[in-house]
Amino acid sequence: MTILYSAMQSGPNLGPWSATAMIAAVVLSSTAGEVLTAAAMKSIGDLDEIRAHSGLKGAIRAVVTCPLFFAGVSFLALAFFALLLALNHMNLSLVAPASASLTLVTNAIAGKIFLKENVDRRRWTAAVLVCVGVYFLAH
Repeated sequence: MTILYSAMQSGPNLGPWSATAMIAAVVLSSTAGEVLTAAAMKSIGDLDEIRAHSGLKGAIRAVVTCPLFFAGVSFLALAFFALLLALNHMNLSLVAPASASLTLVTNAIAGKIFLKENVDRRRWTAAVLVCVGVYFLAH
C-alpha cells in the first residue's frame, strides 16, 4: 500500500494508508455511482420510446422518479467530494490518473458482477495494463 505514498505532497500526518484510503474512497464511490446509474437507466428502459409515447416530460419523469438514479447521483457526488479531499492532500499528477484508471478496472468488475455485462478478454487485458500503469505512475 506504500505505492501511493511516494507521490504525495507533504501533508499533516498523511501516511501511505491514508493516501490509499483517499484514492479508494474516490474509486469505490465513483464505481457505485456509475453502477447504480446504469442499473437505473436499464430499469427505466429506452428513453426514446418513452419520449415518443409520453413526450419529453414523460421521459424526464421516468428518470427523476427512479430511486436507483438518485442513489447513483448521490454516490457520484460523494466521489466528487472524496476527489476534492484527495487533491487537497496529494499531487494531482497521481490522484487524477490513479482514480480514473482504477475506476475503469472496478467498473469492469462491477459491470460483470452486478449488471451481468459481457466483459471480454480484451477489456480484462486493458484492466491489467491499467493496474501496471498505476504502479509505474506511483513509483
